[in-house]
Amino acid sequence: MKFKIALAQAPATENYLENLETARNYAHQAQQAGAQLLVFPEMFMSTLAADAKLGPTLAHAQPLDGNFVNGMRELADDLQLWIIFGMRQAPTSSKDQRVKNAVIVVDNEGQIQGTYYKTHLYDAFGVKESQTVAPGKHLFKPLATPFGRIGLFVCYELRFPEIARYQALHAADLLIIPAAWYRGALKERHWQTLLSARALENTVFVADCNLPTSDDCIGDSMVIDPLGVPIAQAGADSQLVVTEIDLARIKAVRRQLPSAKQRQPKLYD
Repeated sequence: MKFKIALAQAPATENYLENLETARNYAHQAQQAGAQLLVFPEMFMSTLAADAKLGPTLAHAQPLDGNFVNGMRELADDLQLWIIFGMRQAPTSSKDQRVKNAVIVVDNEGQIQGTYYKTHLYDAFGVKESQTVAPGKHLFKPLATPFGRIGLFVCYELRFPEIARYQALHAADLLIIPAAWYRGALKERHWQTLLSARALENTVFVADCNLPTSDDCIGDSMVIDPLGVPIAQAGADSQLVVTEIDLARIKAVRRQLPSAKQRQPKLYD
């Protein structure tokens, strides 16, 4: 099965209305390019500084039935696109006023088909995401779509191979990774190495969508084939990347490299 995926390496601001308009522009471009699945970065609804305090973070959060999600649902329905995007979800419990780092999967009829809350938070390199974000409690179980089974995790979680392996073991064909991967020493090398490793070690496709350098991130969104080789890649600046994925490639690679069948789980405990 073949389909076209689009990665919107799009700039985002604190203003969700501006970001919704940006999403419309990129979605129209994706539709014109023949894409059926469109991915936006982590926290695309509203970007804030890495050291933002809880007050501003709460002020830029919305519920799942808020204006931003409803706008993205309408967009998906209007253009007949599946859309995946990141947002700050407002707290759902009075016991914990931290927001959730959420990723939403919307189908081409505007219906929410999946929601994932980032479980492994970015408490590293001088940043402490857990001060303002409550961790999710469950990994995302791959979702059956017209494009095969989609797995999902977020940015920093790329550094935990167990997450990608869990989804591969649950028959994921494509791992989607919305991200806001900050710039820094060796960060580009880490990004490229880890993405290729997650694809190669699980012999699946990987598609990541990062924020551009205008948002203090590295850009470099890409689609990687099951042998760990990028087949489409953005630069540092804002742009839309569109490429075709052929899921038959997975079986072809696994005939050459049957590592998934050669695992010995009893030895790993």
